[in-house]
Amino acid sequence: MSINVRIPTPLRTLTQNQEIVEIQGSTVSEIIDGLEQTFPGLKARICKEDGELHRFLNIYLNNEDIRFKNGVSTTVTEGDELSIIPAIAGG
Repeated sequence: MSINVRIPTPLRTLTQNQEIVEIQGSTVSEIIDGLEQTFPGLKARICKEDGELHRFLNIYLNNEDIRFKNGVSTTVTEGDELSIIPAIAGG
């Protein structure tokens, strides 16, 4: 099954400036791997070497942070939408 993934502006240089891309997979991890296959270099911007998300980046599945679900093992279904959101800090 394929789902839509919303790409944040700083990462769009890796997706030929596409805001939304369609990727096949049944878990968030598979979607991330699909992103890497389609857009080489993207996974390193999203995940650490162990496959976990970078601390400064959040992924939402239908408006829910996957860290409060099963992390990158969270299951996705047809019609779901993933949003990659860079953390914002400052003071």
